[in-house]
Amino acid sequence: MLAGAVTAVGGIGALLALTDSGSPLRAPFTLFFLLVAPAAAIAAALSGLDPLSRALVSLAGAIVVDMLVAQGLLALHLWSVRGGIAAVTAISALTLLLVLVRRSGGRTVRRQGS
Repeated sequence: MLAGAVTAVGGIGALLALTDSGSPLRAPFTLFFLLVAPAAAIAAALSGLDPLSRALVSLAGAIVVDMLVAQGLLALHLWSVRGGIAAVTAISALTLLLVLVRRSGGRTVRRQGS
């Protein structure tokens, strides 16, 4: 239930930022999305760590991803809120996709020829 609430708040934050809404919840929900989306993807990749270490490392990684996206967009003179949200979403989705592909690749049954 908590995971569903976190996903809903993050999704609403991204949606409010992308639609340029004037809602007072836009800033906190968008900040929540910018921290949770990359942190969840990084946490999925760090399955070998204990929960506290995983939380700290994934939060630090999320901040690094956000800062690198901001720095890259500013350096290329392409800064926009929508662009930043889209870039963080794409990086988080690709990271999570790579983790899922890696895990499913290790679980396949290999057939031995006779």
